[in-house]
Amino acid sequence: MMRARLTYVPVEVADQFEDFIIKRDEQVLDAVKARTRDYSTLSLLKLLYQLRGNSMTFSDLYSKSKIRMKKSFLNYLHLCVDYNFVKKEAVGSNMIYSITDKGRLMLSLFMQKGN
Repeated sequence: MMRARLTYVPVEVADQFEDFIIKRDEQVLDAVKARTRDYSTLSLLKLLYQLRGNSMTFSDLYSKSKIRMKKSFLNYLHLCVDYNFVKKEAVGSNMIYSITDKGRLMLSLFMQKGN
């Protein structure tokens, strides 16, 4: 049995993936503090959801994902890159992250629940 975890979830992500939210607490700016289930899957979805519209630098992705522990963020980001859900590309001095077709498919499987 997975333990519930308290985390910050971007409001849009919390609304889209309500099944992962056990209980919502206060909203802080554009995130909601929530007790969640299946934290690892939710963390992957947080990353993919942020990239669905446009590519981002590492810093933007880190701040918008609301994965507060940098080590955890790096682990999930590397997992996404290793499984080809996300690709990274050096542009000047920045690393730019983009969602791949495989990442879009993964995200869509969770977004289309019940359809």
